[in-house]
Amino acid sequence: MRALILLVGGLLASLVFAKSAADLDSTTRGEISERLAPVGFVCLAGEECASAAGIAASSSSGPRSGDGIYNQFCVACHGSGLLGAPKKDDTAAWLAAEKVAGGFSNLLANAINGIRSMPAKGTCMDCSDEEISIAIEYMSGLKP
Repeated sequence: MRALILLVGGLLASLVFAKSAADLDSTTRGEISERLAPVGFVCLAGEECASAAGIAASSSSGPRSGDGIYNQFCVACHGSGLLGAPKKDDTAAWLAAEKVAGGFSNLLANAINGIRSMPAKGTCMDCSDEEISIAIEYMSGLKP
């Protein structure tokens, strides 16, 4: 019985408080449209969807610095050695990591793809492979 009363009460409340779409003013409709609009767009290489969507394409002036990448994305783990991450400027730890990986290129591949507790690209999902390499060089002193 209690469930029936709740059901009927809920239906009545929805009828009383519900507004039809026709009752919405243009400002409210606009606000709803903005909230429901897509957050972004996906463009495939070779497509001109960015210009068609009115989005200004960002241009890069080249790869970011190792210092900048490290301080934004890597310092949380590689600054403290969290979960066994080799610390910045710990030459012995980086040489050991390079040896275990089988060379710089494999160390770089591990950083790009993720290894153990390290996520792919160390959370810098917009970093290019070249920028990941630059960050490793900055932290370790190793050269490709």
